[in-house]
Amino acid sequence: MTDEVPDEGAGGSEPEASDSLKAFGEVVKAFRKRAGLTQERFAPMVGYSVPTVASIEQGRRLPSVGFVEKSEAVLDAFGVIRAAAKHLARKPGLAKWFRQWAKLELQAVTLYTYENRLVPGLLQTPAYAKTIFDKRIPTLDDDEIEARIAARAERKKLLTERPHTIYSFIIEEHVLRRRTGGPQVMSQQIDHIVDICARRNIDLQIMPQSREHHAGLDGPMRLLETPENKWYAYCEGQENGLLISDSKVVSILQKRYARMRAQALSVEDSLSLLLEMRGTP
Repeated sequence: MTDEVPDEGAGGSEPEASDSLKAFGEVVKAFRKRAGLTQERFAPMVGYSVPTVASIEQGRRLPSVGFVEKSEAVLDAFGVIRAAAKHLARKPGLAKWFRQWAKLELQAVTLYTYENRLVPGLLQTPAYAKTIFDKRIPTLDDDEIEARIAARAERKKLLTERPHTIYSFIIEEHVLRRRTGGPQVMSQQIDHIVDICARRNIDLQIMPQSREHHAGLDGPMRLLETPENKWYAYCEGQENGLLISDSKVVSILQKRYARMRAQALSVEDSLSLLLEMRGTP
């Protein structure tokens, strides 16, 4: 099945992320106390640290899918915790067609991204992201821009908080040579990519401009694998996104991505090119 991401609605009826997180935290805390458990006893039962449980209950941390499911089971919550978690996907700052994919990202054990338009959101610096949002048509007001930058910053935590997830990025060379936001912004952006991709679970490859043809010419794509080894794909255009669960279609995109990894520069050569772009000998 190939499903268009459903329109979750917009406008003032959508709760602020902080409010929905606090409400979810209160639900978990109420069921934990109902079960007669302290945070210290509850945390190992769901496989998370006490500080993580505390942060979730205080509404300061977005719970993972694993936390939701384990809490539901351990606390015998009649489906209430799972139901409360559904509203957490409705966060301001994320395009409505992207929210379903963003929720899947939280549990991914493998995440692949190919981009030919701009630096992927997970790798963007705040200055680069602000440039993208500042220049958007139709224009956004200051609050909308801040909400989107905050949502992007929240997503970026995936790269540092999930060290066992395997990340692969393939970016077209021209994206990195375009001076988005000016020389200083782009120089900082390249520095950030170099730093973050030094992590052992993150690979970045550049598709060189000299490559006359490659397997990704149909457009950008993302692929992810869940803990249950189910694969999904996501393709995005202007003002729309498509979540793909059909195994045959996903398999085609996996084959294309695999071919692109062979056609792009190696990880080592990509790093050398990045250092050349920022002027490092």
